[in-house]
Amino acid sequence: MSGLAKYLLENGCEVSGSDVCDSKYVQKVKGLGAKVSIGHSKDNVPDNAIVIASTAIRDTNPEIIRAKELGLPIYHRSDLLAEISREGKFFLGYSGTHGKTTTSGLCSYVLEKAGLKPSYVVGGIIPELDTNAHCQNGKFFAAELDESDGTIVKYVPNICVVNNLEADHLDFYKDGLKSILETFEKFISKMPDNGVVLVNNDCSASKNLHSHKTLSFGLADGADYVAKNIRYNEDYTTFDIYFKGEFLTDLKIILKGVHNVYNSLSVLASLHQAGVDLELIKPHFATFTGMGRRFQKVGEFDGISLYDDYAHHPTEIKAALSSAKSFKDKNIIAVFQPHRYSRLKNLWNEFLSAFDGVHKVVVTDIYAASEDPIEGINAEKFTSELSAKLSIPCVHLSGDMKEVAQQLFPTLKRGDIVIGLGAGTINKLGTELNKLSEEVVNIAP
Repeated sequence: MSGLAKYLLENGCEVSGSDVCDSKYVQKVKGLGAKVSIGHSKDNVPDNAIVIASTAIRDTNPEIIRAKELGLPIYHRSDLLAEISREGKFFLGYSGTHGKTTTSGLCSYVLEKAGLKPSYVVGGIIPELDTNAHCQNGKFFAAELDESDGTIVKYVPNICVVNNLEADHLDFYKDGLKSILETFEKFISKMPDNGVVLVNNDCSASKNLHSHKTLSFGLADGADYVAKNIRYNEDYTTFDIYFKGEFLTDLKIILKGVHNVYNSLSVLASLHQAGVDLELIKPHFATFTGMGRRFQKVGEFDGISLYDDYAHHPTEIKAALSSAKSFKDKNIIAVFQPHRYSRLKNLWNEFLSAFDGVHKVVVTDIYAASEDPIEGINAEKFTSELSAKLSIPCVHLSGDMKEVAQQLFPTLKRGDIVIGLGAGTINKLGTELNKLSEEVVNIAP
């Protein structure tokens, strides 16, 4: 929502809105001239506004009720993004269960650094650019296409990457992966005849998306774009890319983990299909440090390192923790905030199997994300079952992130790597632990 607000503000629109709490996203749009209220109230709605709402906003929201009373047009956020994407630029879309924020952000970053002046709206802050959206006069428009609520069918990109497909958002997709595949088939069918869909050939679900528009990428032979000769170093990864059996280019990235080889491969493939000069963009892959909240280092004190990751699905957690394998002889502590009761319920066993390779798991209270509690689904029960499954300490820490930090802080020791995992308020954990370390320094004799 903040990215869309920025895009409108850069186009000279008058923008107002509200959020439940202040944040860096709120401050960014206020700095660009938006009027933002903290808390939802009918008094926040101008008499002549066009109202844009996200899926998280229910019909009982006082601002939605007021907008209906005033007879104002009300659109979903996807309607606005779809409208922006139809402004005549070459539209690059990035989708799939995992990786769409990183791939859309990486695409935007390399195009920006190459001087091609792209426009973009992505789902996270691009650290080096310090924004999640920008409107410019270049040829390309890049966007993250969210499938969580089925609205992906509203978009018609020229090129679309499907990073992978897996069962998720089962509160919406009642038939699980079957429903997700049906949605993507409908989405692809609307793309132009000269459009290109790039699918992950190593993902059993996404490679089933077949049409005359489909090309594939992967690490195994058989894909159209293949990454070979992958060399993982402590500070960087290099690999060669082959297109239809012929060497295309080599690539260097500083992102960790095999999942980021897939991410980088898919972005380069999409830009190759878009006709971008690879020599122009290739150097910038090696300077992209990743998206905000994607294995992002957020603090360090007394030999203890703090990382934050948006991972809230079992596969994402496994990928994030695989990035920690480069830390030799370190004590890895995963702090997991379950996101949504429905997701924890539907993927319970998968979550129980997601924490291999760590030395301790801390489970916080569930972040509801506007959902009502589900009987029998709680953090205490999950922690108990996780503890029975793993031969490592598993503890439940209750309370808000400040209280969690206060309980966790005294147990930390030099050499610990703390990784916060989740899409809720877990991003505040690093800030709270840093504050506690500063307080200890201030009172030390």
